[in-house]
Amino acid sequence: MMEPKDDNYYIEKVLSGETNYFSYIVEKYQDIVFSIALKVLRNREDAEEMAQESFIKAYKSLGSFRGSAKFSTWLYRITYNTCISETRKKKQHFTSTDDVQISDEAEEMNLDGIPEENRARYIKEALEKLPEDEYTLVLLYYFEEKSVDEICTVTGLSASNAKVKLFRARKKLYTILNEMLKDELHTIL
Repeated sequence: MMEPKDDNYYIEKVLSGETNYFSYIVEKYQDIVFSIALKVLRNREDAEEMAQESFIKAYKSLGSFRGSAKFSTWLYRITYNTCISETRKKKQHFTSTDDVQISDEAEEMNLDGIPEENRARYIKEALEKLPEDEYTLVLLYYFEEKSVDEICTVTGLSASNAKVKLFRARKKLYTILNEMLKDELHTIL
């Protein structure tokens, strides 16, 4: 088994003509690229197509990758922009961020009483209820551990706007999870 190399190793190989090395990049990032595409497009077939399109664009533009941001950030930006362009083509409308009522006292939730395997399910279900822009921010910040600056590079948001949207997404997530847990408690009782 070959030891995995960093992204720059594979990029250099591809740029020097060994194009088969791009498959390592695809393999490493295909799940997150697809996840971003699926959340923005809300359709599995379109998401698969746009994820593939994102990798094609990245491959064709690899020579223009400067390394000023991480490769993953650059790739996520391509994916995000490709999907947003696709939604505009189809004239789909984004979900308003005002769809969920947010209480100002969005207190910390205590998930300790919920078995570990159910926690992941609740969080996944709650994330799915967020609008795609908020879902993408939460995904990048908490699951991909991107900095606010990196998120700004991917989404094109200003730092203050990204922070505000992250804060609102977090509060909305708490509200959604609290509602889900209340419903679950009523079902159990």
